[in-house]
Amino acid sequence: MSTNPINAGSAQRAARLVATIPAPLEPGSAEAPFVLYSAGRRLVVQRADTELAVLDPTSGDVMRFPAPWPRELGTVTVSPSGDVAVFSGLHAVRAVEASGATRWEVRHACWADACPHMHEEFAHYADDCGEDGEHEYADSGSAAFSADGKLVWAHVRGPLADDGEDVESDEFWLVLDAADGRVLARTGTGTVASGSFHTVHPDPAQMGLSIGEGEEGSPTLWGRLDGGVLSVRKIDDETVLLGVSPSGRHLLATDAQQDALYLHAADDGAMLRDLDADDAVSPHPQGGRVHWDFDAVFTDETTVVAGTSGSDAGYGPGRHWLVGTDDMALRAEIAYPQPVAGPVQAAGEGAWYTVSEDRAAVLVWELAQED
Repeated sequence: MSTNPINAGSAQRAARLVATIPAPLEPGSAEAPFVLYSAGRRLVVQRADTELAVLDPTSGDVMRFPAPWPRELGTVTVSPSGDVAVFSGLHAVRAVEASGATRWEVRHACWADACPHMHEEFAHYADDCGEDGEHEYADSGSAAFSADGKLVWAHVRGPLADDGEDVESDEFWLVLDAADGRVLARTGTGTVASGSFHTVHPDPAQMGLSIGEGEEGSPTLWGRLDGGVLSVRKIDDETVLLGVSPSGRHLLATDAQQDALYLHAADDGAMLRDLDADDAVSPHPQGGRVHWDFDAVFTDETTVVAGTSGSDAGYGPGRHWLVGTDDMALRAEIAYPQPVAGPVQAAGEGAWYTVSEDRAAVLVWELAQED
């Protein structure tokens, strides 16, 4: 653990701008764009209420998927090939093709706490999603494609529509066949989620799941699929996964309070090393408590770019830092050739991206070669 905080500007490592990619949708009508990287392909994804746009920066092609429900009511992911979008909503996980056709759907119990219904479609509760409606502030799950695109891992509220009356209500982690939505494996999580997100591992049979339970905790689970059986190990009750090293051997996480970065072994979840933000990073003048962002990126097996942009906000420019995981020590502050906003997020191939402040573009970065 570092005991000598780095002052801004005292040690710097230059970043090089790789690409500036315009967002496929108008910023005022959509969420901020994000990047998905898998199988050597980078996609820029942006969600609006009525559609999802997926841009292939290499070809310039944009695929457009009709959204089955408004963007506030769930999450979305896209296959590595960019031809299927999977929407995780309040009542179902639905795979949609660009034509608008539903490839498959897995219905489950409603994520709204006070709702006892097994909805058949969004139209059954659409009128209850306005102001003061119980579905507007419902909890939510999430879904993610495996690295090879052949599986979809989904966190849902059970029971499923096909379970019958003998299955008790619980939250489930499902492994689905991406081609037809068949449930290949499942297990109860024993959690009470307000929301969740997945962390993809290079091995398609492994996946991470971070679950937010509000004031109740932030459990992180690690799943392995073996012979049709999904085994799950809890990494910690107060941890949020940030990324997986290129080899898949190491996991990076932070605690729910964002006090420290933690390096874990992927095989057994053991915590190997940590880096406390207060010990490593000097605060901005007049700044408050320094804490890590909920995003970080492995640029290679032993190097991470992590940020303190959230705690820097309001006191000065958001800062990003180079961290060595072999000894979990701060190496330098990232020096950009132009102003950047927000946290760093993974762009694949050792690169990371930031979103422009107006959310109109994605900026892809990599470490510049040292002289």
